[in-house]
Formats: sequence, C-alpha cells, structure tokens
Amino acid sequence: MANLSLKNVEKIYGGTVTVLKDIDLEIETGELIVFVGPSGCGKSTLLRMIAGLERITGGELDIDGMIVNEVPPAQRGIAMVFQSYALYPHMSVRDNMSFALKIAKMPKAEIDERVERAAKILQLDALLDRLPKALSGGQRQRVAIGRSIVRDPKVYLFDEPLSNLDASLRVATRIEIAQLKESMPDSTMIYVTHDQVEAMTLASRIVVLAGGGIAQVGTPLELYEKPENEFVAKFIGSPAMNLIPGEIIQTGAETHVRTKDGGEAISTVPTLPEDLGKTVNIGVRPEDLVAILDGGPFLYHGKIAITEALGEVTILYFHPDVEGRDAVIAKLPGIHKNMRGVDVKVTADPSKVHIFEDGQSLLYRDRPKKRITAGVH
Repeated sequence: MANLSLKNVEKIYGGTVTVLKDIDLEIETGELIVFVGPSGCGKSTLLRMIAGLERITGGELDIDGMIVNEVPPAQRGIAMVFQSYALYPHMSVRDNMSFALKIAKMPKAEIDERVERAAKILQLDALLDRLPKALSGGQRQRVAIGRSIVRDPKVYLFDEPLSNLDASLRVATRIEIAQLKESMPDSTMIYVTHDQVEAMTLASRIVVLAGGGIAQVGTPLELYEKPENEFVAKFIGSPAMNLIPGEIIQTGAETHVRTKDGGEAISTVPTLPEDLGKTVNIGVRPEDLVAILDGGPFLYHGKIAITEALGEVTILYFHPDVEGRDAVIAKLPGIHKNMRGVDVKVTADPSKVHIFEDGQSLLYRDRPKKRITAGVH
C-alpha cells in the first residue's frame, strides 16, 4: 500500500475561480482518511485530483515517493468507488469484478483467485453468478468495492459510496466497510462523505474542508473534544455546539469566563493576563449542558421554546435572548415532559467549556489563525 503527500495543492478553474488552495496533507499507509465539509467545499474535487480525474493546478501530489501530477489515472495504482455502482447490468457479479483484469490480459487462474478472495472478504461468495438486478443496493455497492479490491491498488478512494442507500442499508454497509478495513489493515483509504456518523465511526483521521482550505485535521475525538476554531466546533457534532457571547474576567486569583447576558462566572480557562476583558465566544455542546435545580453558578438562563422528545434524549431549544442570535440548545438524556415555556438555568462542567477569541480556540493560540469562509465554493 502507499503513503500520500499533498504539498501546497490547489485547484483553479478558468484562471480565476479558486476552489482549493494551500492543501498540505500527509497520509500514512494503513490510514482511513475521511474528507468532510459543507456542500461545495471541494472535497470530491480533491478526491478526483488524487485519482487523476481532475488536473492539479498547483502544488504536488506524491504517492510512495513519486510525483504523479502528470501521471494518467490508470497508472497511479488507485481504485475509486463512486456514488453510483456503475455495474454492467448484463454481466454477473463474477464478470463485473473480473472485467478490468480480463482487459489487462491477466492469467485466468490469477483472475479467479483474486475474485474468490475479494468475494470472501465481502461475503459475496454465494452471489457470484447473479446479475446486478437480483441484488439489493447494499450488495451492489459491495460488488463495486470488490471490483476495486481485485485490482490490488495502492490506494482506495470512496466518493460518498453510501449516499444512494436508504437509512438501514447505510448503517449495515457502513459496518461492512469498517470490517473490510479491519481485514485489510495495510490498505490506504480516502473516503468522502457528508454524513458525520460515517466520518466519526470510520476514520483514522478526519480532514475538515471549508472555504477552499483545510480547517482542521485530527482523529474524530480530537475534532469533537478540541476543535481548533469555531467552524469545526459548529460543524462537528449534532446538534451543533452552542456559541454564547462572553467575556474573560478576574475573580480573586483566578481567571474566569462568563456570558455577557446575565451568566455567572463558571470556569477557569487557559488565559494570559492580556486576555482580561476580552470579548469571546463560549462554546459548549448541547449534551454537556445540565439543568440547575438547586441554585448555583449558571452559564445560561432562558425560556424553552421547543422540545423534541426522541426517547433516549430530549432536545430543548431556548428562545434566543437577543434577536438574530442562534437559539441555545440543550440535549438531556432520557424523557423530559412538559418543558415547553419553562424558565431554566443551565451550566456545564468547566472541562467541557470551549473559549474562542476571534474565531480561534484559546487552546491553539500559538497557531496561525485560519480565516474560514464556509460555503463560498
């Protein structure tokens, strides 16, 4: 399998429209990297550039020590699985999986061995003689993946492979892809999706793209627990992280943060003396908010406007305290009835509170600030 290195890669259309810029990324052998981001951020374009289906305008793509910018797709050692299965309807599963190998004039014995091995991995053994029309959507997608496996590529590319499946099939096929990766630990995979559950459950690392660049790279839990900027904080997680205007204050020997609209000091934060008095955004995930029943410092106080009872959790939407501001959302475990219209005070464990100044987390104050404009491209 292969290492990939992208150095200052960019994509410009017509000499004027910049879709991707300054893409620097190192992908190690055996990783499953997932590209996520808002619609139009360039994640599929980046995948197609790696595949050779889109020309790289600037920068270098290196696969196993070889710069492949001008290398044709067929010579890059890459196999791609698309949204559509693209199976030949008149061919059996066996023939669909072996077609490319026959075109390459590979010996029949080796073709049969590769097809049988891939079919076993994907649990398609009993389906090899069926036509695509006799298969479910999930089975067809497995055949499309099998067609890639038999080629024994250096890198597997997946472009939203589950988007055409219904909800239950997506879950089943996602689990199958995870099991496939476990059975091929040395394989390098790059996966594009708009589904956060796919990204969080499948990825070794996630690359969040926005505004033509990389907003953050990290493991799923790193992005969830320590977002580098407000964009990643809001993008990862559902419902999105709350961002509440606040300020940094001094109380005794400690530095705290409090909301500007009536909240009390609730947490010690990693600040410097020059941070005192700064206006910040206080970030807290809906599931980290807890109701205060017996008094005590609170982060936010508001009236509940809407409730969503989902059984395992109840989601509470507070009236925005200022017109034009997003509603604060709390996600409480279990069932909570008759909450609509109730005034509630909520707080959070200080270790779960995030502080953003000028869009960047104070945890990453030493890193260059990234100006992210999502949805431009």
